[in-house]
Amino acid sequence: MKVRTQKTLAKVNGCPQRARTESEWYGVAQTFMWMCEDNIVEVPFDKEHLLERILSPDTLNQAYKAVVLNKGCGGIDKMSCEELLPWLLANKDSLIRSLQDGSYRPNPVRRVEIPKDNGKKRLLGIPTVVDRLVQQAINQTLTPIYERQFSSRSYGFRPRRGCHDALRGAQKIIDNGYIYVVDLDLERFFDTVSHSKLIEILSRTIKDGRVVSLIHKYLRSGVINKGLFEASEEGTPQGGPLNPLLSNIMLNELDKELERRGLPFVRYADDSMIFCKSKRAAMRVKESITKFIE
Repeated sequence: MKVRTQKTLAKVNGCPQRARTESEWYGVAQTFMWMCEDNIVEVPFDKEHLLERILSPDTLNQAYKAVVLNKGCGGIDKMSCEELLPWLLANKDSLIRSLQDGSYRPNPVRRVEIPKDNGKKRLLGIPTVVDRLVQQAINQTLTPIYERQFSSRSYGFRPRRGCHDALRGAQKIIDNGYIYVVDLDLERFFDTVSHSKLIEILSRTIKDGRVVSLIHKYLRSGVINKGLFEASEEGTPQGGPLNPLLSNIMLNELDKELERRGLPFVRYADDSMIFCKSKRAAMRVKESITKFIE
């Protein structure tokens, strides 16, 4: 995690956070941010029978359409999106049974390195298309539930929100005299996320243990890097349909802490900007928030 303080301009001429989304890499290695906007409605849900909703024909059909629409390259089995339908016609029933009885085992993700402007590389994990289908179904089911909990100051990978909304939110804060910024770059944070902590946070809301267990399996599914298996003991794999939601769920803890302290902020995915009225206040916030995150 990188933390720095800076003074903002009186007017923001560009997006205050990097106008970067995972979709930048669609042409190279597919990631999945489709958030099922039409389904973000206030509806009651059965906390103990979420798996049935995830595996319902409507949810799976919608997930299938999203995976095919997003295209992208294959995972370790090299199955393409075009091959998914024939596979499902032959294996759908056994897939659903394995998810219901808990015997389903996700495949390791395929490691892909994406060059960044600064010369470094962003590590993505590409799931198989079957795992992408299941993750997408989980994502579609959980997103409306967690949208009720997320901060209004969080803008990344959420329905009907984007970097321009974050820009407008930042400008309102700046206009009120908060001209110093603590800039948190949390990209590396996701590489070290504690699985047990994330599962504990998920279990506060998700009371269907089968769904929590399935998510845990995805977290622990491992990585195939240059033909070799690497265990995933910590961190959330970036590159699958479920990752943006899990990231927002984890960072919602930070959002709530900032709100509890009364600190104005704007967060877009793994970039968070906390606004202060003086450099001294910004330095204090930087120190205390760094301790909270670590």
